[in-house]
This record gives sequence, structure tokens and C-alpha cells, in this order.
Amino acid sequence: MQNKSQNDYYIPAEDSFFLEDYIKNQKGHSALDIGTGSGILAKSLSENFDLVIATDINMHALDRAHKSVENCICCNAADALQPIFDLVVCNLPYLPSDNVQDLAVDGLEDGVPVPSMVIKSATQVLKSGGKMILLTSSLANYEMLSSLAKSLGFDVSIGAKKRLFYEDLVILECKKR
Repeated sequence: MQNKSQNDYYIPAEDSFFLEDYIKNQKGHSALDIGTGSGILAKSLSENFDLVIATDINMHALDRAHKSVENCICCNAADALQPIFDLVVCNLPYLPSDNVQDLAVDGLEDGVPVPSMVIKSATQVLKSGGKMILLTSSLANYEMLSSLAKSLGFDVSIGAKKRLFYEDLVILECKKR
């Protein structure tokens, strides 16, 4: 899934479209797209939410996302934000790697450390009763990510799976207790 453009941001691919289709009917007041990349998820959320904020640590990605989403913030996950969101979504950087060469896809050992940081950051900005919807893969240890979310006060379920020829895409739906 390493599908970067010449501008060094993640171009939507099968995983992005799968998550976009899953979230298209979510509704609420406020939503956050962490690691927005091209902004495809934030744009989809803007159809059903009054306030949508997109974050990324990559300025090239934010420049691209800002073409379709008004509120783009350069920060690490949700670290610069206050707790206001009904929904947080993220197409996690889930690929197992020895180091982070590509911020959009490399999740480090077992595809867990980088997504774990994102989950912990998102927990701080999600309302009680709010949802966090995360896309990961069978290539990553998504059971460990599910356990982490449970330990942080979420009820976790697998919202959907999609089989590709080399992996299963997995959507984790986490509802904050």
C-alpha cells in the first residue's frame, strides 16, 4: 500500500476507499480525521458533520487536504487539540517496519507502536460516548491495538473486513465508555 505521490502525501488507495465507504453515513456535530493525507476522509465527513478538522504532520498533505477541507491543522495525531469530537477516524500507518521511512504507512514493530500513539492521542479528544473508527490490517497486530483501546475505556468491535490478495483490511470501531 505504499502509494505516495510526488508531493510526498498518501494518495487514496483501496484502504482509504474502504474506510470512506464505511464512515459515509456517520453523523454528528464534530469529527476529526487524524493523518488526513489527501483529505478524502475529512471531505466525506464534512457531508454529515458541522465541524470537521483534519490533522497531519506532513505540510504537503495538509496543503492538498485544504483544497477540500477548511480546517487543517499541522500536529502530531490530535496532540494540539481540545476534547470536542463526536467521532475520530484514522487510516492508521499500520505496516510492520523496523523504522519509520514513510510516515503514512510505517507502524513499526508488528504495526503497533505508531498506531498506539495515535489511539492514545485520540482518546484525549473524544467525548464520552463518542466513536473512534480505525483502519488497520491483518499484517499488523490489530488484536493488540484492540486490547489497548479496551484498556483506555473503549468497547471495541470489528466493524468490517475486506480481503485483498495479501491481507485483510480491518476496521476497528471503538466506542468510548
